[in-house]
Amino acid sequence: MAQNIIHFGEKEERILGLVKAQQNFKNKNQALEFVLNVYSDSFLEPELRPSFVNEMRKIERQKGIPFENINELRRLTSE
Repeated sequence: MAQNIIHFGEKEERILGLVKAQQNFKNKNQALEFVLNVYSDSFLEPELRPSFVNEMRKIERQKGIPFENINELRRLTSE
């Protein structure tokens, strides 16, 4: 585990204190880890399962039906 010395402003200290109290953590380090995990789950791109990536690549290689507009597509698919 890496250790860092981080200096927070007063507002950030209060936020970590609130998270610590709400989640019943023992220290602010656990609160910071929690906040970072919530951020990564909410805002960073999730990793895709390899099976999903393979399926998308197969679909990408399939030949599609060329059409000019939605009416033409409907006509082509109803035939």
